[in-house]
Amino acid sequence: MEHWPLRHLVLRTPRLELRPDDDAGLDELVAEAYRGVHPPEQMPFVVPWTDADPRYLGRGMLQYFWGKRAALAPESWLINFLVRRDGRVLGTQGVEAVDFGVTREVDTGSWLGMRHQRDGVGTEMRCAVLLFAFDHLGATRARSGAFSDNEASLRVSAKLGYRRDGSRTVARRGAPAEEVRLVVAREEFARPEWKLEVEGVEGCLGLLGAA
Repeated sequence: MEHWPLRHLVLRTPRLELRPDDDAGLDELVAEAYRGVHPPEQMPFVVPWTDADPRYLGRGMLQYFWGKRAALAPESWLINFLVRRDGRVLGTQGVEAVDFGVTREVDTGSWLGMRHQRDGVGTEMRCAVLLFAFDHLGATRARSGAFSDNEASLRVSAKLGYRRDGSRTVARRGAPAEEVRLVVAREEFARPEWKLEVEGVEGCLGLLGAA
């Protein structure tokens, strides 16, 4: 019996390989975060994790990913895929769900090291997890969100067929900011011309409530 089938899950796009996080890859991800994720005057994340004391940022990142991995269950799960190009970790693309067997909905979130941005990688890696969710897990809708001034993220969402689904006001660095909610149905998704290659999904279906 395979006790952790996610170790065999792989998504491949024309340029990228996505695998659920592992400890060696997380060390690379931490190094990428220290190189910079966004300009210091900006904050694209609702949870401002990049504002952490640099002395503890790496440890905090590892504890976060370990905690999410340990808590994964069919009723509530988050897969943090490490995104690699030419064998090197560029960032992470998450896909998560609560009661997926009932709702058939997922949420996505991601970040890339700043030096890898503006090259279409963000679109390609989100496409990968949407194709995985819609075509291999049986999801019917996917949700996302971004601050109203995060133009890069909003452009990716628009390109993939997301539509606005409301907003909320949250505190960001002590000031109010609008977070835009976005949703795309399986039939609305603007599919890429390329095909996603997937390995190891069969053993993961029960773990993700998709069997």
